[in-house]
Amino acid sequence: MSEHAHGPEHEPPGEWRKLALLAAASGVFGLLSLVTEHFDGTSSPWALALAAASCLAGGWDAAIDGWAALRERRIDVHLLMIVVAVGAWIVGAQLEGALLLFLFSTAGAIEHYAMDRTRGAIDALLDKSPKHARRLGADDSETEVPVSALLPGDRIAILPGELVPADGKVLSGESAVDESNLTGEAKPAPKQAGSDVAGGTLNSWGRLIVEVTRAERDSALQRIVRLIREAQDSKAPAQRAIDKWGDAYAIFTLSASALFFVYLKLTGPVDAVDHAAPLYRAMTLLVVLSPCALVLSVPSAVLAAIAAGARQGILFRGGAAVERLADVDCVCFDKTGTLTAGVPEVAALEVYPAGTDRLRALSALLTLESSTTHPFAAGVVQACLKEGASPLPVQGLSNSPGQGVSGTVAGTRWSVGTREFVGGGTLPPATVAEGAIVSEVWASDGTVTIRATLVDRIRDESRATLAALHARKIRTVMLTGDREEAAAVAARQVGIQSYAAALTPDAKMAAIRRYSAEGHVVAMVGDGVNDAPSLAAADVAIGMGGRGSDAALESSDLVLTDDRIGRLVDAIELSRSARLAIRFNIIISVGAALGMAAYVVFRGAPLPLAVSVHEGSTVVVCLNGLRLLAHRPRR
Repeated sequence: MSEHAHGPEHEPPGEWRKLALLAAASGVFGLLSLVTEHFDGTSSPWALALAAASCLAGGWDAAIDGWAALRERRIDVHLLMIVVAVGAWIVGAQLEGALLLFLFSTAGAIEHYAMDRTRGAIDALLDKSPKHARRLGADDSETEVPVSALLPGDRIAILPGELVPADGKVLSGESAVDESNLTGEAKPAPKQAGSDVAGGTLNSWGRLIVEVTRAERDSALQRIVRLIREAQDSKAPAQRAIDKWGDAYAIFTLSASALFFVYLKLTGPVDAVDHAAPLYRAMTLLVVLSPCALVLSVPSAVLAAIAAGARQGILFRGGAAVERLADVDCVCFDKTGTLTAGVPEVAALEVYPAGTDRLRALSALLTLESSTTHPFAAGVVQACLKEGASPLPVQGLSNSPGQGVSGTVAGTRWSVGTREFVGGGTLPPATVAEGAIVSEVWASDGTVTIRATLVDRIRDESRATLAALHARKIRTVMLTGDREEAAAVAARQVGIQSYAAALTPDAKMAAIRRYSAEGHVVAMVGDGVNDAPSLAAADVAIGMGGRGSDAALESSDLVLTDDRIGRLVDAIELSRSARLAIRFNIIISVGAALGMAAYVVFRGAPLPLAVSVHEGSTVVVCLNGLRLLAHRPRR
């Protein structure tokens, strides 16, 4: 029952306007009936006709949904309301039946409006998607084409003030691009040759020539919108629990009202009429027990939280992620690309023994590193290219997760990875700046050894983010496959509480499971590629969406779309706000139903009062959930 009852999240956009019009018509006809009854008497056929028109307008949508539920052999809240309205006419309380359907339809319109707002916050992202692009020909002539016609490899021109038509890489030009609709960051990001740009972002002041890297359907904007819509259809645990017992609760509501009617009929005065009539009181109990507010208590908050997060560069991949993140008390971080900038530069590139064909050795290193997605690979490849190395054919390529890769290059078997993996010996340390976070990539064919020494830096936000987590009593741990020396330096600089180094992917996963076994609710923050096993083991998997975004979007419960680690604290705050809203909604909905039910049973209550409390709690729940759309991170 519950997933269909008052189900505005399944209606087409703008449905609330039709419902609002029907509710207004119901109210007008009801008032006219009241005025006519005042002048012509209660038995006036015009008063009855106007009351019937009021019920027809107010109950039209409920009747359609109730009939659809019956055809599926379900009982939903719309059907319950129609039953109550018919009962009101049977006992001669036509105007009270009209009031019931008027308030029910008004509350329904407000519910649909609230849910429409959450959808509108997401659809606003697509409004930033341009429809045409300036494609450049071989002679640099411009042709206006639909964005859907752009293919990877096409060159496009983007003028100042125009939206970027598609994901791509800047070939020439310089500008700043407003990426706030994707990342939540208000400050425009500088762009020059070599920079990546995303479709739907706004070019500020310079002319850019961009090479398209993704078709429209695969763009970052389209993928984010698609995943958010999937997330909105994914139910939170609390919502699944409510849905599980929905049909049983509907049967309980009907049964309780029927038993109450029988009890009053057997024990009450024979001449009871009006508000004291058994059928009237049973109908009143049926109204207050109907679970409209409870059904909406969770989705109203969860959908609003998902929409609010999307505007801030926080992509929740479902209601379960919104709920679970609020309970996290231990966060595990990968080091490279998460706590550090993730773009280490090669400080030294050494080949041993002396006199070795350096270019041949570096070409082998370049060839194997070009075939891996490891965060160190890009820096090593660039350093090899600067020295004139070139890629060669490779055969028998094999990957050892957390260790390295091997392959046959120019007839020689090479291994690239950790010192232990390639069998490298002991070499004197390379000269680097004091306090630098140093990592090493080794390569060997058994006779020649290469050592690339890389230097990374801590992200600007990392220390402040960890301090904010500590202030919220959340434990922080760094899990890295890097050397002990590099891990110790990074841990000291960032201020993390504990760390473990030289871990394979399996060892990272085992560490997370150990923390879970200790009773912690664990979140893992990684790049979604090398950290896939540990992300899968965590209660909440958090991906950094800037680099390796395809893997991050697909494997994580939560994605920080702009790679800003500080968004993690914002996400936790939003999740906790959503949990408070859910708890408040459940207390209001259950409290109103049980409190009013007790009043109806022991004291009796007029139907208008029961209807007002029932629909009032429903509206309060919707508006409280809608409030999360205005959530802003605390700074």
